[in-house]
Amino acid sequence: MKHVLMSLALLSTTPLAAQTAMTAQEFDDYTRGKTLFYNSNGQAYGAERYLSNRRVEWSFLDGECKPGAWYEDNGQICFTYDDNPDPQCWTFEKSSQGLIARFENNPATTELYEAEDIDEKLLCLGPKIGV
Repeated sequence: MKHVLMSLALLSTTPLAAQTAMTAQEFDDYTRGKTLFYNSNGQAYGAERYLSNRRVEWSFLDGECKPGAWYEDNGQICFTYDDNPDPQCWTFEKSSQGLIARFENNPATTELYEAEDIDEKLLCLGPKIGV
């Protein structure tokens, strides 16, 4: 019995196995109508506003917003933006703290975490005008 209790105690401190990647429907249901802020390595990384019809607006929190769209491709959620049509594909998992995004499903590359609700709005200053 002592060994069983010890085994259970060890299991409770062991991290849970990785979650499965969200489907396009799960991702849409979770994100639609929201603005999510993302961190990477403990630092603010950017924010994305998820609109209807799989439209998005991305910002690196610099006041500039890039309109775009997302779609599912081979189990990944891919984004294209009006200023960059090359797809940027991610896998998303839902954790107890929010979304985890892995670029091109490669943990060795960029990994983003949904920031806690920081009660901020996405600031888009508009297009730059000048000479």
